[in-house]
Amino acid sequence: MSTRSRALPVALAATLLVAACGGGSSASPSQQATEPPASAEVTPGPTSAPVTLDLAHSYTDTQPQAACGAQVIKEEAEAANVGLTIEIFGGSTLGGDTDRVAMVQAGDHDLDIQGASALSSVYEPMAVVDGAFVFDDSEHLYNFFTSDASDGLKEGFLETGLRILGAWNTGARQFTANVPIRTPEDLQGLRMRFPGSPQFLMNARAMGIEPVVVAFEELYLALQQGTVDGQENPLVNIVSNNLDEVQDYVSLSSHQLSSNLVVINGDSWDGLSAEQQEALSAAVETAMVEEPECVVEAEAEILAGWADAGSPQVIDDVDREAFQVKAEAYLRENFTAEQVELLEAIRSMAE
Repeated sequence: MSTRSRALPVALAATLLVAACGGGSSASPSQQATEPPASAEVTPGPTSAPVTLDLAHSYTDTQPQAACGAQVIKEEAEAANVGLTIEIFGGSTLGGDTDRVAMVQAGDHDLDIQGASALSSVYEPMAVVDGAFVFDDSEHLYNFFTSDASDGLKEGFLETGLRILGAWNTGARQFTANVPIRTPEDLQGLRMRFPGSPQFLMNARAMGIEPVVVAFEELYLALQQGTVDGQENPLVNIVSNNLDEVQDYVSLSSHQLSSNLVVINGDSWDGLSAEQQEALSAAVETAMVEEPECVVEAEAEILAGWADAGSPQVIDDVDREAFQVKAEAYLRENFTAEQVELLEAIRSMAE
């Protein structure tokens, strides 16, 4: 565990609030993947004139996406001493996700941290990254985005005027309800809330659920009043909105990874020297290791707290294989041909 992730306050688990589109598995990329080597120090020269890049995201300073993601990118890139300065604009200060996708495309700002579903609005195949059971865990996502298997996605995405520098998992989505959920059959008759994103709704139907769309801000009351029977979110979201107060069971289905992708405007990338491009890429890859570690730490604190309190009850024997078989058949039938090709590339990296 890095010094940075060890220093992350345990309190982030209670304050973390991802806009119901975000999720982690208990696996950390550092457990199996080789951590990228530290960037060699290079003194700025004629080919490395000082450059300032702005990096925008929608998270608070205490969330792993900021503290162990954006901040790591800034620190590592600047420490390489190649003339790079990263200015961070968090908390949606430059606008919401959809607005910022358009801004970075137009070159109004340089770097952004976005979910796959938001990016699918400009490049449809990207929705696959948020598909149910497409990734097994953080390790799988890390291995895909650092291998040749992701070349097709990255090259196709260049058509948008943006470049993918890397991606990480911000936590896996889990089911909650007042009954345990171990198999797809346990969902029959349950009114399960899902976000209104097209890919999230497709995921619900892929698992045999007819989803109910409720705004995240209204979810606590909807569960309390019985408007819906259950919902799905990463553990940190469940705690941040006190959903564990109105749900008896948390079933560890890990049916979808919540992803972040780090993207940069193409012209901003081309304006960097070779040394600066190398330093920025290495900084993002370091964040790809450290951010999921912070999520794992926060989730461990949450599970330990629930165990001590005896509530909610955690169901850890979910038949994920039964869910995955059902979901993959549905996705293959409803994805476009290009999306199925990407699905197969991702699955080829599963261990």
